[in-house]
Amino acid sequence: MTGDASTAAASVERAMDALRRGDPILVHDAADREGETDLIYPAGAVTPAAVARLRNDAGGLVCVALGDAVATAFDLPYAQDVLDHPAAADHELGYDERSSFSLTVNHRDTYTGITDDDRALTITELAAAAADPDSAEFATEFRAPGHVHLLRAAPDLLADREGHTELAVALAAGADLPPAMVVCEMLDDDTGAALSPAAARAYADREGFVYVEGSAVIDRLT
Repeated sequence: MTGDASTAAASVERAMDALRRGDPILVHDAADREGETDLIYPAGAVTPAAVARLRNDAGGLVCVALGDAVATAFDLPYAQDVLDHPAAADHELGYDERSSFSLTVNHRDTYTGITDDDRALTITELAAAAADPDSAEFATEFRAPGHVHLLRAAPDLLADREGHTELAVALAAGADLPPAMVVCEMLDDDTGAALSPAAARAYADREGFVYVEGSAVIDRLT
């Protein structure tokens, strides 16, 4: 193994260790894909303060990526397959063949669903349900539409698709965590565009978080 490969593999190990501790990590997918870095948490470790960090420091859409088996147990569709509207037709993407979006949900114990407390509750309850999907009563516990976006990972994860949804769920599997991961794109306050990898690395260094490239995750976990 070359020095660069060894360093990349070590970054994935550090990322999984961080996730086991409940700490966030940063994952850049690829320059020739979305070219975005997501701030990622294990869903079970999300607190109201974590939601505040996601919306203030990341700024993108706060989503929960779920493994395919969990999504099947919860009867979660891909949104584009069930939307009966002309806008859902010819859903062409420049970076992939399809979107991972499923339903949007709130936990039934939330009020509006959008506050940091409400979203943290929805997210942690999703993690609890994902840990034992066959026993969860999804429609009893959650209502749709809501304020937390669900993403459905591809059945064979990174062998099928190399998006943040699959990268996050693959890291959860590697860390022996439930397949429920929060992902949120990091945006640049000055430009409104995706935060550059260099700026994302600088943020990770300032905050003491692990930054990892998607290619390293793919090499280590496939």
